Amino acid sequence: MKWKIILWPVLILLTGFGLMQFFLSFSSEQPRQAPQARPKIVNIDVVQLEEIPSSIEAYGRLKTAQPVTLYSEVSGILQEGEITFQPAQSFRKNDLMLKIDDRQAILDLNSAKSDLLTALANVLPEIKVDFPEEYELWQTYFDKIRFDHSLEKLPDAANQKIKLYLSRFNVYKLYFQVRNLEILLNKHYFYAPFSGSITSADLRVGSTARPGTRLGEIINLDNLEVEVPVAVDEIQWIDKNTPITFTSSEMVGEWRGRIKRIGKNIDESTQTVPVFMTLTKNGTELLYNGIFLRAEIPGTTVQSAFKIPRRALYNEKYVYLIKDGKLDFREINIARIQTDSAILNGGIQNGDSLVTDVLQGVASGMPAQALETEKGEL
Repeated sequence: MKWKIILWPVLILLTGFGLMQFFLSFSSEQPRQAPQARPKIVNIDVVQLEEIPSSIEAYGRLKTAQPVTLYSEVSGILQEGEITFQPAQSFRKNDLMLKIDDRQAILDLNSAKSDLLTALANVLPEIKVDFPEEYELWQTYFDKIRFDHSLEKLPDAANQKIKLYLSRFNVYKLYFQVRNLEILLNKHYFYAPFSGSITSADLRVGSTARPGTRLGEIINLDNLEVEVPVAVDEIQWIDKNTPITFTSSEMVGEWRGRIKRIGKNIDESTQTVPVFMTLTKNGTELLYNGIFLRAEIPGTTVQSAFKIPRRALYNEKYVYLIKDGKLDFREINIARIQTDSAILNGGIQNGDSLVTDVLQGVASGMPAQALETEKGEL
């Protein structure tokens, strides 16, 4: 009986296994389908080759091209002129900014003129007797000498004998002495050589000035320029004849200017060349000396070129195109790389679909679907 108890379970298992194999034989294995790669949707721009003007972006400070430091060349008490000599004070051209006590200088000058008149008075009778035809010329010169006017140029001697008379009575020596004292007197007055502003005043009215004393500094507000550093390889792109546009993050507005001069010395630490630009007067009265400006310098035009966002470049020499529904990783020629864009002039043709998105984890040959970039998004 025991063998029957063991046999029945075994028979049941064998029967179940046989039935399972029987039913499985009727089923057909379904083939697995390989997953299809989904096309990557990307923004593109259709290539249209044309003339592309390049540009250079640079930054620099606006400074006067004509700062002037005032020094005294004579001694005396500093006196007030037509304006108050203080920092931030504006002035116009030919305004008397300062003067130094001139009383002693005027007396010395008039004394020298008196000596000159005496010498001429002594030589005039000699000329009248020996050279009557020249007498009127010298008499007229004598009559024109005044203590409140500058001395006129001494007439030329008609011959050697007149020159001997003039030398014997020290006319030449006294004449040049007067002219020297006139120059010295003029150094007591500080007239504005241009319209501008006072930036510093080292001495105030009432102080004593001596030769070599620094009085202050003035700047010309009609002659402003901006110095910007430009990379050596970008100098060749500068178009000197095209106006420059200036903007500032510190003030609202836009200003115009032009290239004034380009330096010939390279800064070894930055490998840049200084470029100096001047601003037109229109609107510059609102600007301040020392303000930081952004300059957009127009460059030369690139022929048969296409402009793309800089983000569309890979390794600074490749781009992605869409060709026959697939990505095409292509090497191109770059004419110029700017701050936010690049100008291509080789490796592409009219009608090419150039990808403008930043792609990651893709490879050439992958399927892609184009979504054209709207004009003006670059």
